Amino acid sequence: MDYIVQTNNLTKKIKGKDLVSNINIHIKKGEIYGFLGKNGAGKTTIMKMLTGMTSPTTGEVLLFNERLTEKSKLSLARVGSIIEYPVFFEHLTAFQNLKLHCEYLGFYDENDIKQALHLVNLQGIDNQIIKEFSLGMKQRLGIARAIITKPELIILDEPTNGLDPIGIKDIRHLIRMLNKEYGMTFLLSSHILGELEHVVDRVGVIHDGKLLNEITLADIRNGRSDYIELVPTNVQRAVFLLENELHISNMKIIEDHKIRIYDMSYKQSEISRTLIMHDVSIEEMKKHSSSLEDYFYQQIYGGGNID
Repeated sequence: MDYIVQTNNLTKKIKGKDLVSNINIHIKKGEIYGFLGKNGAGKTTIMKMLTGMTSPTTGEVLLFNERLTEKSKLSLARVGSIIEYPVFFEHLTAFQNLKLHCEYLGFYDENDIKQALHLVNLQGIDNQIIKEFSLGMKQRLGIARAIITKPELIILDEPTNGLDPIGIKDIRHLIRMLNKEYGMTFLLSSHILGELEHVVDRVGVIHDGKLLNEITLADIRNGRSDYIELVPTNVQRAVFLLENELHISNMKIIEDHKIRIYDMSYKQSEISRTLIMHDVSIEEMKKHSSSLEDYFYQQIYGGGNID
């Protein structure tokens, strides 16, 4: 298998505490891979080790089939990244910042700088200094910096942070275009799981510093199931009635006020009639197909049973 990124038992400890432990990820050349995980799960720590920003306590990183070390300048030159928030020289313009970045890398094509700014919709701001940029503009510039040399691998930590819905859609289209037209491989992390679902090919689920699973989006979609989600006026009373009157056990309480029913043998009309007959009103009821967010929730908290 042709992996552009592979880790073997990657572990990072600080003061005796595991930030991540025995991580074995596999990112194929040409795919868009997404990290799923709550804040603090270890996603950024892994990304920092992949880009040489921090060293693992134990384990190893393989980039382009070569072990990453402190001397791996050639391998890292083939990687573009944004880890956490992009940092720039605030008194310089976007073009000047990108030019300095390119000179540091030994890359001197000013046309590519202009193209990168155009791709992230930052053209026409030649004389505007970074200090005047919004958070969203800085995020766009960070992506421009990551892609300017057309690297083979791009690692983006929360790439849509600070962007409005139009900006988020633009970045999604940009990632797809770069992946399709230039064959760039992407590793993305985002807390907006719906956005990842639009763009990734495969995901790795990170929880409490451990990799729970790697799975393609196609396999998630093939294995997904429908469910009924309802918001009753009395959740505990509704659960009791569903269990004892309709004998439904495959359900789960969500966010303390919703019930998801995975047993699809009963129609919505039967469920609502049973609850209403026993003085439990329903504020909302809908049938859904499970999403990437649902898959993530089930991986982290388990599925099928009531909390």
